[in-house]
Amino acid sequence: MNLYEKMYPSNHKTVFVLDHTPYFGISCECLIEFDFTKSRGPAFIPLAPISKSLWTCSVEASIEYCRIVWDLFPQGKLIRFVVSDTTAHVLNTWSPVQQNLSHVLNSLSTVGVPARAHQQGEFSVIHGLRAAIEALCECSDIQHEKRTSLTENASKVLNRCRVICITSARDNSSMKSLEEIFQNVLIQHNKIAAGSDHLITVHHCHLVIINVYPNNVESQVTGHPPRDLSAILTTEVHSVKAGGQIAAKLSNLILNHYDLGSTTVTGIPMKEEQNASSSANYDVEIFHSSAAHTSILKGNAADSALIRTQREGADYETVTLKWCTPRGCSASEMHNCIAMHRITPVDVNSRPSSCLINFLLNGRSVMLEMPRKAGGKMISHLLAAHGGEIFVHTLVTARSVLEDPPSISEGCGGRVTDYRITDFGVLMQNNKLIPLKRKFDDTETETPLSKMRARLDRHTKYWPITISSTFIFNLKNYIDPLPALLVKEEMTDEEVVQCKQVIYSLINLETKHEPLQTPNMGQRGKGPKREEQYRIMWNELETFLRANCRTDQHNRVLNCLLECRNKSDDEKIKQEKKDDKVELDQALRELDQFGKFSETSPSEYVPRATVIRATTDSPMSPPPVSMTTSPSVPSRSSLLRSTPISGGSSIYSGPRTVLDIWIGKASSEQRSREMRQEFAGRLNGDATAGGGSIAKLYPNLKDGDRGGREMHLEGEGADAAPVSSASKVST
Repeated sequence: MNLYEKMYPSNHKTVFVLDHTPYFGISCECLIEFDFTKSRGPAFIPLAPISKSLWTCSVEASIEYCRIVWDLFPQGKLIRFVVSDTTAHVLNTWSPVQQNLSHVLNSLSTVGVPARAHQQGEFSVIHGLRAAIEALCECSDIQHEKRTSLTENASKVLNRCRVICITSARDNSSMKSLEEIFQNVLIQHNKIAAGSDHLITVHHCHLVIINVYPNNVESQVTGHPPRDLSAILTTEVHSVKAGGQIAAKLSNLILNHYDLGSTTVTGIPMKEEQNASSSANYDVEIFHSSAAHTSILKGNAADSALIRTQREGADYETVTLKWCTPRGCSASEMHNCIAMHRITPVDVNSRPSSCLINFLLNGRSVMLEMPRKAGGKMISHLLAAHGGEIFVHTLVTARSVLEDPPSISEGCGGRVTDYRITDFGVLMQNNKLIPLKRKFDDTETETPLSKMRARLDRHTKYWPITISSTFIFNLKNYIDPLPALLVKEEMTDEEVVQCKQVIYSLINLETKHEPLQTPNMGQRGKGPKREEQYRIMWNELETFLRANCRTDQHNRVLNCLLECRNKSDDEKIKQEKKDDKVELDQALRELDQFGKFSETSPSEYVPRATVIRATTDSPMSPPPVSMTTSPSVPSRSSLLRSTPISGGSSIYSGPRTVLDIWIGKASSEQRSREMRQEFAGRLNGDATAGGGSIAKLYPNLKDGDRGGREMHLEGEGADAAPVSSASKVST
């Protein structure tokens, strides 16, 4: 927005053109329940729901638009109404006496509902648009005062205005034709106004066309954002349903037309209407100037994103602030306020809005607090009434200009004292500009200013602002003079050696497990551990070296650091593995001293298989080389064929996995089964698909022949028991 738009805004004069053609007498097809009777008898016939007409929806939305404007701007924002049917009906003038809802509503009551189509005359909204342009060419009291004043700017008054037309078109071609007709009429009336002393030329007009249609109809009109039809005309089209959407669309447009902001006061405790003993929390949305949010939205981005939410059912964002404990607004409790703006509720007829307004008009004040991303809350606004009007007060959330500025060297641990003030002074001293007395030669490739910029760029490639955001710059007694040498444009061999010596000394300190001594930076509690100190130091030092790597000499220092770091890391890993192996071997040697005696031979000593050996080798691990070469430890294949391991050979004579132990146990059980006589049922049974066998329990038993069974029991009693046992085992 340029200076002229601020001095002569388009919202100074606004004309509403309402389509009063017979089409707007139809229903919007948005049903409203009209029966509110609680007690219904058996013969009760409920009332049928009602539906508003397109005309009623248009009038209600435009009147609500005017209410919000006149609540927030008692003066300076003028609105006129023109009703168009067979002719144009102008309902009010630019006079401040007629700029109120009572006058407009009384004038609308004389117009009545849209007339029938059989009346004489042509129904068109163009009549209203022509009358609107004529009204825009009339001077308001403010414009007339400026034009007649004897000042230099009297002839520079710009007539910038807006026309909001609520109509209904068939398709996009009809809408485009309407825009072109409006432009032609505007140009004609500008020519007439240019030759008149009482009229004023329209320098720019903003035409907003709202295409309205019933809820059960699909519109053929496509809306478009604002676009310049000419140098003096900007048009935009919105296509909305009449039932509910037209009011929401005008509420969205009014925010842009008058630079307003939305605040939702949440968590308002309110007693229930049916049950006075209980209370619930409600939300109330209010409109006000957008400047009330400037201080909080320009602060921390994370905090601003936390309070900005999309309004449900609307196309705009609202700032959500929480209700705080109300207090009386007395002179002894004045707050540091930087701005004050009028407010008005969005839903003026709702019970929560009415309760909040009455609460404030009774002399109470409400504090509004905003949450913070890091935790905690902050009082940001205050709602209070003055002289029967309610205002939102923007409170100071930062340091007040009335307070003394904080000392930059006070205490330790403060937010202000975290800056690297001393280092910044050294940086300024090293990059001080001195005027040259000699004349600059144009043949030189670089100017002194460009050289100084390159030097400053080198010195600030990596330069943390605060003490808490760096670690290596707090270790000056360890890393000096490396930082000062690396920022140079060129480095000598001696300087490279000095930088390498700094790296070697740090490696030596880490090898000796010596902690890095850092100055007190205002941090409470213990600092990081020694390993964490070196990890942070090495990472930041590598970042610093990479940022200043511009020549081969600088690369030598970086390569030295990388080589030393990789070597030290490899040696540390090898040492850790060696220490782990020594400790494990020591534990295994101690466990070898404990064992158990064999169950078959009490005098035979068998070493105990421990949990440590079982967990050190995975079952999926490949067999080690020692298992195939050492004669004391048989391989897995030999365990299946040979005899069990003798008790004298230790399980620690070679690495064995859990799988080796299980195979050895299974092979010993198999050999023990081969040494005893097999059951007759397993030998003579029929094989099954699952790998088992089925044997008949009494093979010599005949049906109905008891004698045969007795003979079998007497003659072959020795084989009866094995057969029965074998069949049971197989099943």
